[in-house]
Amino acid sequence: MATPSNLGLSERQAVVLTVGFYMISALLMVSCNKWALNTLEVPWLLLWCQMLIAVVLLGVTDSAGVLKMPVLRKDVAKALVPLISINVLGLGVNTLCLVYVDTSFYQIARGLVLPFTVIFAYTLLGQPSSKLVLGSCLIVFCGFYTGVTSEIDVSQLGIFFGVVSSITTSLHAIVIKKSLAAVNNSSIDLVYYNNALSLMAMTPIVFMSGESSLVVERFREEGLAAFHSFLLAAFITGIFGFLVNLAGFLQISKTSPTTHMVSGAVRGVLQTLLGYFAFGDIITSGRLLGIVLILGGGALYTYAKDKEMRANTKPSYIPMTQHDIDGDDTERRKNGRA
Repeated sequence: MATPSNLGLSERQAVVLTVGFYMISALLMVSCNKWALNTLEVPWLLLWCQMLIAVVLLGVTDSAGVLKMPVLRKDVAKALVPLISINVLGLGVNTLCLVYVDTSFYQIARGLVLPFTVIFAYTLLGQPSSKLVLGSCLIVFCGFYTGVTSEIDVSQLGIFFGVVSSITTSLHAIVIKKSLAAVNNSSIDLVYYNNALSLMAMTPIVFMSGESSLVVERFREEGLAAFHSFLLAAFITGIFGFLVNLAGFLQISKTSPTTHMVSGAVRGVLQTLLGYFAFGDIITSGRLLGIVLILGGGALYTYAKDKEMRANTKPSYIPMTQHDIDGDDTERRKNGRA
């Protein structure tokens, strides 16, 4: 597999390229999903197609010798049931949220990720937070409340799916940390298991949702043109789904939670602009204020975490990268020897 050194890149250049690749892939993924859902409103079938294409492409990278995929094992799959359950639920509510709200409001509807992350870190992991972190959560909540209450025609169902999405995203970070041990702390193995098992889990959901029947009916009414449009939408979103997986793997390998939060904030701004220019979303003053507060709270959280790390105190964030987990294990070993 290519590394920064054999590509002639410095560590700083590798981080910049990794974060840029992740942000671009994630933005294109949201845009393509919105376009595909505007073409045909079948969110579960669309997710299923994305996962299928991602698994196929991961298999191609294995055959080409770019990445080594693991052999699926029953004991590992059993240990990853919590991760797969949260992943399928999270992807579902993310997409359903995008069905009911426009691209620029998507940032607000899913704006409670940080407060829920801090809550679950305390209730599930026993990790307390500083006053500065709690203040950042309050600012984020005010941004969410301002954005939601300032809208007149916004879908309440979309907001509901956005809140559930915030909860699943927060829990996802915790479950990923616990799940890495099942795959010997290999991020790429976890990516492959996550996609392959989620694809299996989502197959019965697609049939139970009735979306397959809807697609067949649409084909009968509009002929091959509708079939080609759906295949094109599924293929393009599947490609970008694969790229987001790959970008997420690279970001996990090369960056820290602070960098992750900063890139997420920048992505939120770009996503809002994309909704305005590409999809004609209306940016009201209340919506704009809500987005600014959410991003401002995220920036304050990043500052607080950076301040904690510089002071060499034990950070209260959830380790989200392999680097963090390795660092925690090293510290425990040092303390054990002491």
